[in-house]
Formats: sequence, structure tokens, C-alpha cells
Amino acid sequence: MTRTSWLQNRHIVLGVTGGIACYKACELTRELGRRGALVQIVMTEAATAFVSPLTFQALTNQEVRISVLDAKAEAGMSHIELARWADLILIAPCTANTLAQLATGQASDLLTTLWTASECDKAIAPSMNQQMWKHVQTRENLALLIDLGVAVIGPDSGIQACGDIGSGRMTEPMEVVNTLESQLARGPLAHRKVVITAGPTYEPIDPVRYLANRSSGKMGFALAAAASRLGGSVTLISGPAHLETPSGVARIDIETAQEMLVAVENSLDDTDIFIGAAAVCDMRPAKPSTNKLKKSIDNLSTIALTENVDVIQAVANDRRRPTLVIGFAAETDSVLENAKEKLLAKSLDAVIANCVANGDIFGLDNTQVTLIQNDMENPLTPGTKAEVAMEIMTFISKFLSKRI
Repeated sequence: MTRTSWLQNRHIVLGVTGGIACYKACELTRELGRRGALVQIVMTEAATAFVSPLTFQALTNQEVRISVLDAKAEAGMSHIELARWADLILIAPCTANTLAQLATGQASDLLTTLWTASECDKAIAPSMNQQMWKHVQTRENLALLIDLGVAVIGPDSGIQACGDIGSGRMTEPMEVVNTLESQLARGPLAHRKVVITAGPTYEPIDPVRYLANRSSGKMGFALAAAASRLGGSVTLISGPAHLETPSGVARIDIETAQEMLVAVENSLDDTDIFIGAAAVCDMRPAKPSTNKLKKSIDNLSTIALTENVDVIQAVANDRRRPTLVIGFAAETDSVLENAKEKLLAKSLDAVIANCVANGDIFGLDNTQVTLIQNDMENPLTPGTKAEVAMEIMTFISKFLSKRI
């Protein structure tokens, strides 16, 4: 059923690249049409090996565009006119190869040419093998696109066509369209870049053991989901957490505090809001062993520790400091007093305080927090972490509008 939405009567170029998830682009095309969008399919040559152009032509009643050198197509609507026609270019699935081409400004085929020639909104739904998704070059390419304002939808985790299990599956078509609507509807965080850290860090003692904490990452992931629903361009930098990536959020996985610091610094340019929700280990073994330590009193008593860099304080002191830098204070006693001390000591704009006495809150779906600024204590309504996260992000979006 067609719904009145941002997509109604919008001109959308749907780019389909060569991956097994091409079949999902068929349902995506149908759903965009149901919501009133005018869809023009542009396929790469590789994509035609997975799904016939005739399939998309039947779904859109439009001839599929493949080559920039197609004289017949150019006579009807040149690629430059098509670039101007588009309100949105969505590439789904977006392979690792295409992602790299987009990040480096290549224009080697019709789709990448349209991408570079158009000033419209742009979005990708990545789809690739889990190892390719984790590759450092893919992360760097993704960060470049996010910095350019590209909306990144997914990917999801699960069993892949190759048999691997992990992140890299293209987000389901319905969720892609829902995310597009929320991001392109110009919510209060539209065109704002949000970087959020979440989860614990693991600090290696030896190849088998590590220091860690009890954070599940649920609050940070809920904040990322809420920020995305409010239209933000969200990067989630997460320690080890067994949670699905929120739709519309670009996720960077790390393990150690040092890796988190590097990922944050690489993502900091043009950031409007930084939220440090991660439970970063304060200390790490000074010299992790390359071999498994044998169980002995000597080994256990000679693990020297050194202090980790304070990630959120590094952000607050960076020359690229975001407009808002917001931290979390998980305390077991004197919660508000300790949170206020953290607010001042680290030069933060706000602190979200919660009580973790006895560790009962870790991993639960419900929470209760107090949002603290220099002149205000605002106890938020208790609820699920998703509900509280939306209340936090709504407050932050209003706070941001007053600061800009």
C-alpha cells in the first residue's frame, strides 16, 4: 500500500551492484514504489549476472540503465540529466568494490559517474563477506563516505551465502526503506554527525586472558538507534558486544581502549555530538605476554598495570572538539556528586549518571538515569534503554540547536 511519506513522488536512482544480495533489490524496488517513489534502476555489469535487467524493468516500467556509453539511453536522458533528476541515489546492495570506488571518487561506470555528478542525497546498504566488512580499508572507506554525509544502512549480522557468520548481510528491504524515511524526513538531527562509543574494552593479559568489565553495550546501541531515527548520521564505535547494529548506523568494532581511541580520532572530523557511553577499562597490562601464562602465584602477582588514555577527555581537549561532548558516569555510591565531579574535571557539556551498585543494571533492558549539566539535574523517566535513549537524544538535539 502506498503511504504518504518523504518518498512520495521522489526521484530515486537505485543502484544495484554485483553481489548475491541483488535479489533483495527486487523487493526493495517494489517497496519504494509502494510508497510513491519514482524509481530508475542503474545496474553494474556484474549485477546483471545475478538478476536480469528485465526483472527490474517489469517492476518499474522503466528501462534499466547499465552503460554510460548506451547511445539509445543517452538520447532519451543523458547520464548528467539523470544525475540532476535524482533526489536520492541509493546503492543496495553496495559491494566492497563499489564502496571503495565511491570513497575514492572513481567514475568508472554509469553508477559511479552518477554518484560523483549528483548533489542529491546519497545512501548505501553495504553487502559483503564478514571478513571484507571488517577489513581496515573498508572501515576507512566507510568513514570517508560518512564524513561526506552519506547515509549508511546496515549491514546486518547472520549466516552469509558463503557459509560465514558475522556482519555483512544487506539489511532487509523493508528496514532499508524505513530507515531512509526516518533519515531523509529531516529530523532534528538531520545533517548532524553523531559519534557514540559503546560496550566494554578487552585489555589482553596473554593470548587467552584479558581484563574487561561487565558492560553489555545496550545503552550505547540504544542511543545510536535513537540518534539515527532522529535523522543523524551516526557512527557507533563498539567494544565486544553481541548486539545487532541499529539500522542506519555505521559500526566500527574494536577491542582495546587504544583501538577505541584511534577509531574515535579517525571519526572526529566535523562531528557535532560525541557521546562516550563505552565502559573503557581504566588500566591495561603494561606488557601482555605473547604466550599463555601458567597458573602460578608469581605470574598472578607480577602483572604490572598501566593507565589507559581517557578517551572522552581526549575528545574534549581535541582541537576538533565537537559542539557537544557528553559522558556517562556509572557509579556505585554518591552518584550525582561523582557525576558532577566528572563533568567539571573533563570539561564535558553534560553527563548522564546512573547507579550500578551490585552490578544489577548490567545487561538489563531497563534503566534509570539523571542528565546533569552545570546548572541542572534532570532525572529522566525510568524505562527501557530504548525509551530512555530516545528521551536523551531528544534532549540533546534541543540542546544542540541552542549551541549552534
